[in-house]
Amino acid sequence: MDLSLPDVRGMTELDRAKFTKEVTVPSVEIQSKNVGKSMSVFKKYLLKMEKLKPVTEVQGNDERRKLLLDPILFDTLDKLREDDQQKLSELDVNKNSFSNTCLHLEYHNFRMDDVFKAVLPEGKEGCTSYSRIGHIIHLNLRDHLLPYKNLIGQVLVDKLIGVKTVVNKSSAIDSTYRNFQMEVLAGEADFITEVKENLCTFKFDFSQVYWNSRLCTEHERIIKLLPQKSVLFDVFAGVGPFSVPAAKIRKCRVFANDLNPLSYYWLKENVRLNKVENIETFNLDGRRFIREQMPPFLLARPTEPIHVTMNLPALAVEFLDAFIGLLSGVELDLLLDITVHVYSFCEESSAFSEMRTKVESALKHSIENEQIVELVDVRDVSPKKHMLRLSFRIPPDVLTKAAEEETSSEPKRLKLDLETQDR
Repeated sequence: MDLSLPDVRGMTELDRAKFTKEVTVPSVEIQSKNVGKSMSVFKKYLLKMEKLKPVTEVQGNDERRKLLLDPILFDTLDKLREDDQQKLSELDVNKNSFSNTCLHLEYHNFRMDDVFKAVLPEGKEGCTSYSRIGHIIHLNLRDHLLPYKNLIGQVLVDKLIGVKTVVNKSSAIDSTYRNFQMEVLAGEADFITEVKENLCTFKFDFSQVYWNSRLCTEHERIIKLLPQKSVLFDVFAGVGPFSVPAAKIRKCRVFANDLNPLSYYWLKENVRLNKVENIETFNLDGRRFIREQMPPFLLARPTEPIHVTMNLPALAVEFLDAFIGLLSGVELDLLLDITVHVYSFCEESSAFSEMRTKVESALKHSIENEQIVELVDVRDVSPKKHMLRLSFRIPPDVLTKAAEEETSSEPKRLKLDLETQDR
């Protein structure tokens, strides 16, 4: 079936009236009482288009129904398997039951992909990927698609159920808190949204905090790594994708921190929303959080496994120096079980060796193979850049090392391409 629409190629502002087309499709008439029985044969051949029912009434005959078939999938009765032909014969369906039906298609009948294929430049990558955050669609449009951005946004609002807002990211940000700069392409400028992930509900203002739906699997992996009733220090907690399910599902005691005051606000809101009580929240620089909140807990000689998540890939490794001398002058009569999960961006060609070298350099201490829990390639950020996680048990000598001159805990301001802004 030819769904080409030559008159709309290059359209930059959506004109729904131009999406009209007459097409002819095969159809078959069947007695109404036999429609259900015939589906064992015809179900896989039915025409599937938006807002178009493949089973219709036959005008002037209440006892018969017409089935619309996809011309790409269905050829002729003779091409069906013999057993299918036999079934249809028993239902009084023969060659005379088939005919062609002319359909008048309009904008609402075309799938989103069909609209984009008809409009966007031929021979170039189309609008093939997006992230959904509740009612918000987040795009990262390539330069050749920018002239079509408003049309793309409106089509997404039209075609995706429950979508009210479509935004496109800007090329770069300059923010201590990594606020996400965006342009509204279509729909309402309503950025307060809710997302369900790992049996928890997260509410936040997408324009003020960072959320990446592509990290859902990684969030789940970490939650599964946490033993029941263990302890979690979440250094860069954001709105709580690690902290909240750790407390709710794994019954962990959680210390959750984020420097961004708005992330901190929504973190507390998500603690309340999910009715978890075993979380303490902090609004501190990550290095200060580690050095102020961990020692009192560690000096109490805890017996529970302790996990530390550091999901700020652009900078997290730099904060590992906060562990150096954290328990300086303390004799550890009990070996503390502390596992750190730290994230960073690495070049594809040397990702695994680069990640280990970065961590050892920041700690000023080697990590033995038996201290490495796992090294995971979390996701491809770009063709040559990967986001990695190294999970390792921190060497006791790092914690008890004689204290050195403290590194400033002032937050760093970086201008980073949003493609590297994952947490």
